[in-house]
Amino acid sequence: GRIAIEAEGIAKSFAGPDGPVRIVNGFSTRILRGDRVGVLGANGAGKTTLVRLLTGELAPDGGSVRHGTGLEIAYFDQSRASLDPALSVRRALLPEGGDQVHLGERTRHIASYLRDFLFDPGRMDSPVSSLSGGERNRLLLARLFARPSNLLVMDEPTNDLDLETLDLLEDVLGEYAGTLLLVSHDRDFLDRLVTSVLAVEGGGRVDEYVGGWSDYARQRPAPTAEKPAAAKAAPAKPAAAAVRPADKPRQKLGFKEQRDLELLPARIEALEAEIAKLHAELADPDLFARDAATFQAKTDRLQAAEADRTAAEDRWLEVATLAESLGTGPA
Repeated sequence: GRIAIEAEGIAKSFAGPDGPVRIVNGFSTRILRGDRVGVLGANGAGKTTLVRLLTGELAPDGGSVRHGTGLEIAYFDQSRASLDPALSVRRALLPEGGDQVHLGERTRHIASYLRDFLFDPGRMDSPVSSLSGGERNRLLLARLFARPSNLLVMDEPTNDLDLETLDLLEDVLGEYAGTLLLVSHDRDFLDRLVTSVLAVEGGGRVDEYVGGWSDYARQRPAPTAEKPAAAKAAPAKPAAAAVRPADKPRQKLGFKEQRDLELLPARIEALEAEIAKLHAELADPDLFARDAATFQAKTDRLQAAEADRTAAEDRWLEVATLAESLGTGPA
């Protein structure tokens, strides 16, 4: 059939210091074969929990999850992935031996396949321990795509990737024919790769949007689409309940929160422009040979700018969420 995953009214809570913390509440969705679904939300909102529920790794407290027939799931999670440093590159990729990589109905020689992941064929028998961090990440990706799968789950795959590996990842994901579940804070990455978004808003709420991150940002009634954990946090501040203590303990955003809500979109836009400019400058194939110090400085600044953008996006989601729970919004 066409269905890869179908969820009906799923719910999940975990015990918290002040009682159960609701992660997902009554969420339903249907993911078809070939769909490319992004999962986004603030840190700690429950993105990974939602994915684990959808893949069957975690059982829901209520509702049901049904998988289509013949579903083969492959996972990429850098925090859980590992390579045996004593193995050669060849054996890390083909632990059963041989020199043929089976890709569905196609077969590729390992040297040709590894070349797709930017490995020189002469490195096939090098030990994993001799690889750089970027090479290890590329080997993890090569191993992942050599496994039979029709559902690929990737949890923050862009974290700590160098530019070369990031471009490679985007290329291989663009060519992947199966269903994709992609958890990421990288909005450019989501825009280029996904066709729908599951936004984990907190407080048990998950909203579904057509398109990528930019489409989500346009469709989402800012900030009224979010009801996250901030709604649960408000009762912990009874001292702020000066006007309507029995109704809403906290009435408005603090000064810094209001400023963040108003100013962060421009900050994110400026960082986006800087990141795009740095990408263009680093794309110069002669830059490294001409001025290695400048190349390194721009690479370092790019990584810092991307980290700043992620932090700004997380903070804006957090404050917009709180504003919605209080019934306020940008001035």
